[in-house]
Amino acid sequence: MEADRQGPRHPRAPRAAPAGAARRPVVGVMGGRECDADTYERARELGRRLAEADYVLLCGGGSGVMEAAARGAREAGGLTIGVLPGDDADQSPPNPYLDVALFTGIGYARNLCNVLSSDVVVAVAGGLGTLSEIALGLKCGRPVVLLDSWAFAAPGFHAPGHLYQAPDPEAAVARVRALLAAAREGGGDGAK
Repeated sequence: MEADRQGPRHPRAPRAAPAGAARRPVVGVMGGRECDADTYERARELGRRLAEADYVLLCGGGSGVMEAAARGAREAGGLTIGVLPGDDADQSPPNPYLDVALFTGIGYARNLCNVLSSDVVVAVAGGLGTLSEIALGLKCGRPVVLLDSWAFAAPGFHAPGHLYQAPDPEAAVARVRALLAAAREGGGDGAK
């Protein structure tokens, strides 16, 4: 793997649509298929706030955090996309709050599709699948916002400049907004 020998890719600003383009930003909300009631409600609020900001919500399409975020976005009139690991709805039942269900047939490899299709990644709680999406996001240079998610305190680990913490859904969406605004203005990381 040539990229591994060279180290992680340099962080990049979220993609900005060319002037005059109508492309809406895509925010990937990553999280586990199982979560407690408090996490579900925080993810639902996050989805609602993202939809109110006119962002497209992309998730893994399943239950738990993915369902909660899609539900919140859908209830607020937003567009929701689920990228599912199986070949069809029998293998990967989509949650009922998706507008678009994409069946990949590639299992956990779909985590890379989730990350690469997102302008910004927000991780909410989550298990090992979420951890892989956080790592892929950082490795691929996508900004990653953590909401009640993994803490990185391993010896020798230095948090990259495109990894952010948010204490609540409102702060997470504010960070997303700052990152996307910085990209539209031609750079920066939205660290304000």
